[in-house]
Amino acid sequence: MIKIKNKIKFSKYENRMNDFGNIKKAIKYFEEKRNKNLYFALKQRFDWMNQYIKNDDIGLEVGTGPGFSKKFILNKNFKTSDFADYQHIDYKNIDAHNTNFKDNSFDYVIASHTLHHISYPLRFFREMHRILKKDGKLIIHEIYMSLLFQIIMVIMKHEGWDWSTDIWSETIPATGDEDIWSGNNAIPHLAFDDINVFNSNLGSSFKIKYEEILHCFTFLNSGGVTSKTFYIPLNYFFLNIIDKIDYFFSKAFPKILAQNRRVVLIKI
Repeated sequence: MIKIKNKIKFSKYENRMNDFGNIKKAIKYFEEKRNKNLYFALKQRFDWMNQYIKNDDIGLEVGTGPGFSKKFILNKNFKTSDFADYQHIDYKNIDAHNTNFKDNSFDYVIASHTLHHISYPLRFFREMHRILKKDGKLIIHEIYMSLLFQIIMVIMKHEGWDWSTDIWSETIPATGDEDIWSGNNAIPHLAFDDINVFNSNLGSSFKIKYEEILHCFTFLNSGGVTSKTFYIPLNYFFLNIIDKIDYFFSKAFPKILAQNRRVVLIKI
């Protein structure tokens, strides 16, 4: 991985994104603005997950935020949860470290852009293992810290990262424990980049069924999901053309251009 700095952090007051973490505005914006760029990016984020979900599966999303997943996940037994208590959330005030759901409750759990906000990743993985049924799937969509993505974050002063974090500690938080919107974008890399490290910490609980590093320039030009910024409006014709070009170059130069990571873990 190409690292600009080993550690960098921005406060929410420095953030150049608008309406940072404003869920109500994000939902209203999505419903009223009809932003094709954002819809295209969200479709890329969630559509692929359906191939790992059966019609009669019982599923959960942790850290749902605005709950856009329900527009793309086809399964009818799918519920959303979050630490917040917004009206659109099915299970409110749910701590992903300790959900209080019964053992072996779900066939799959979705965590989309959630892991890098988790204070204690090891506790999170243990809790997901507990609530998943045998052979259940933890379906993860996360950012990928390419050189381009790091540059964008520095320009926007959005969240940050810390490569020195011990994400397997149960006493020292991997993110700002006092702020639920605090993010450490190095967490997915520290969890999945080194298979030996993954196996030593999670190998008795999960196996990796699928992993892909991918593009998503459309993610950068979406205008933002829960926070907003400038974007160039495009129709679906041009979005698809740009997406194909982006796919080619990101596959060739992932550490420079890739933006996202897909992972499916199977409970052992």
